[in-house]
Amino acid sequence: MADPGELDQQCDWGRLKVRADSITIRYDYRTAAAVGNTRICAAAYSLDSSERFDLAERSRDWLRQAESDLKHARNALEDGDYDWAAFASHQAAEKAVKAVYQKLHRDAWGHTVSMLLGELSAEVAAAADLIVAAKALDKHYIPTRYPNGFERGAPVDFYTHDEAGRAIRDAEAIIEFCRDQIGR
Repeated sequence: MADPGELDQQCDWGRLKVRADSITIRYDYRTAAAVGNTRICAAAYSLDSSERFDLAERSRDWLRQAESDLKHARNALEDGDYDWAAFASHQAAEKAVKAVYQKLHRDAWGHTVSMLLGELSAEVAAAADLIVAAKALDKHYIPTRYPNGFERGAPVDFYTHDEAGRAIRDAEAIIEFCRDQIGR
């Protein structure tokens, strides 16, 4: 008989075991695919909404890092590194939103700031203009860093002072919202 704190699931090509002491995990196998000689089974999990993490609440750490990333974005703008200013702005906003998730004792997965904001609970709902700002920042997550995000040229060739400035302003608005939520 399996330990009640252990999840033992059979996939079409193998078994997955997960130890869960303080949270309830349910796996939903969505795809199984072969990549070369490696088989991948993608699993999504959900938490029982009545369960809470027994992890330390670290919202202030996440918020401090968000503010540090925003400072980096401002320095990059000043130095003319507009691609990095835009990316650091995205990172700042993402970490600020994840700070709110920490405060709510919820787990946040992914890097799409607009989705993370949109999935916050009703009592912490973000205004529509904040979601729009987050969507603008989401567009800076990949193309700011990888040349294959454009037909030719590198990200450094495409980002402008105005785009970087807007990204910083959008991140500032999101961080302010998150700071207010954490301070409640």
